[in-house]
Amino acid sequence: MSNPPAARPQIGFDRFIPLDWAACALRVRAGTEEPDALEALLLAAGLGAPSRKKSRSVLKGLWIAPPWDLAAFADRGIELWKGDQEVPIQALCWGMAIATYPFFGKVAELIGRLTAIQGDCTAAEIHRRMAETYGEREGTRRATNRVIQTQADWSACERLDKARRVVRQPPLAISHDGLTAWLVEALIRYTGKPLSVTSIQSSAVLYPFRLDRSLTFVISRSPALELRAEGSGSSLVAIK
Repeated sequence: MSNPPAARPQIGFDRFIPLDWAACALRVRAGTEEPDALEALLLAAGLGAPSRKKSRSVLKGLWIAPPWDLAAFADRGIELWKGDQEVPIQALCWGMAIATYPFFGKVAELIGRLTAIQGDCTAAEIHRRMAETYGEREGTRRATNRVIQTQADWSACERLDKARRVVRQPPLAISHDGLTAWLVEALIRYTGKPLSVTSIQSSAVLYPFRLDRSLTFVISRSPALELRAEGSGSSLVAIK
């Protein structure tokens, strides 16, 4: 008897989420904004009740009520923002999105990898590769389009030629030690395993950002991360 087919991974992030909605959800978790403000944004967008419910669900997972094992990680992101509101809010939202929603991270990984050399790729290439993981179904295609649209709104990329082509935007320089360590942690949570320190600077998943600080220095000072010696003189970074 043959084994049953493996279950397809869940999509989760299947709505277009503008940055101002995600930022508002962050402020709601931080206690500097009332939940009614987020509801007002959804109403102002002209969404019907079903669409508001689905968008609210994505935002809830992103900031307001993330999975229990990400709650402390989310709170550390909030503390970074409270401590320095010059910290780029799109970087905080990106970190939560890749840690909470692997689907969002997979689209980011594909855009980052495909645009690494020439700076652009076609939407068809992204759809083809997403279908290999999430199945050839209309829901995968629709959700992928909405994540690409979201990443464009978050200034990571631009959609050209009627959204048939995706162009990478210039990366945002990150020089804040705490934010750098927090993004490294987000990347480890996305991949689910320790990472080589030398691989992080060129990570496709973090394609909208350029980490300017010495990673070995930043990681060594982080209370959430630890360095582990690897063979051949290199190091791995893991979550404590």
